[in-house]
Parts: sequence; C-alpha cells; structure tokens
Amino acid sequence: EVVVLAVLMYPLLRGLALQLHSALTGSYVPGSSSMAFINCLNEQIAKDIARAIMDKKLAAQVNILPKSSALYFWKGELEESTEILLIVKTRTSKIGELSNYVRSIHPFEIPEIISLPIDQGNPLYLKWIEENVPRD
Repeated sequence: EVVVLAVLMYPLLRGLALQLHSALTGSYVPGSSSMAFINCLNEQIAKDIARAIMDKKLAAQVNILPKSSALYFWKGELEESTEILLIVKTRTSKIGELSNYVRSIHPFEIPEIISLPIDQGNPLYLKWIEENVPRD
C-alpha cells in the first residue's frame, strides 16, 4: 500500500517541490508557461482575436504569422484553404480560460486552439511572461 501511495503522490509532491524551489531561487518551473496555437481565416480576424486576448490580459504576447496553406478534412471532404496562425504566450494556468474565451469570439464552428507547455527557454523571457499575465 505504501508503494502505491508513493507512486500516486509522486507527481503532486514533485510539482510542489518544483514550485517551492522556484519561489526560493526565482528559477522557472518547467511547464508553468505555455504556447497556444490558434488558426484564423484572415489577417483582420487574427488581429481582432489577438487584440481581444491582450485586452483581457490572457497573454503576455501574441504573434501573428503570415498566410499559410492548410489541408484538412471537414464533414468528410478534403478541404484546402489559407489561414493565419496566432502563437499565444501565456501562463499554463490560463489555457482553459483562453480557450473558452477564444471559442466564444471565434467565427469558426470548431476553431483550432491547442497548447504546448514550455519546458525550457530564456529564463528572463519566461519570467517576463509570468510578470505580464496576472495569476488566476
């Protein structure tokens, strides 16, 4: 039983240890920031959504990447279109709120909103993300 409990508690205890270490040393906790990717139909929609995200303080930065070609299945048919991609840098704890908000304002029936945790990077930049996105 003790082994099972230890195995089940490990992720929680590791997370708490990393947060404590971060608080004491000022170092970055891997995965506490994320990048979210959001596809948009055109540049104007991309700019509007990016501005709305920033106005709500749901991100420290949003990059708007130029037009790219996309191939995808929609309702059983192969489709081809051009899209604009947003790359959103934010706290991982804000991804749920960001996703809900974008779905509420995005014109697509099923917008692409996916995220990846940031494991490592420039410590000063990662700290800047945390400083510019308010905690929950």
